[in-house]
Amino acid sequence: MASPVSTTRVFNNGNSQAVRIPAEFRLNTDRVQISRNEHGHLVIHPIPAERGQALLQALQALGEVDVQFIAALEAEQENSQPMQDREAL
Repeated sequence: MASPVSTTRVFNNGNSQAVRIPAEFRLNTDRVQISRNEHGHLVIHPIPAERGQALLQALQALGEVDVQFIAALEAEQENSQPMQDREAL
């Protein structure tokens, strides 16, 4: 079975170049590793997002949860002003 092929655009973004990645090649990550193979072709390798693991480690480092602190945060959010509807720019 042949791999899908798509033509896309390359554009400048500051001093770097960027490539528009078509939807059928969407990456489920916010970081990639890029290299050239032995033929000089660019190869993009997604770097798996480990945000969930990092969050879990940070929460575990905090230790026991302070129930009163959480209640105070929830009360503050309930008493905060609602989002304002504004005209689009």
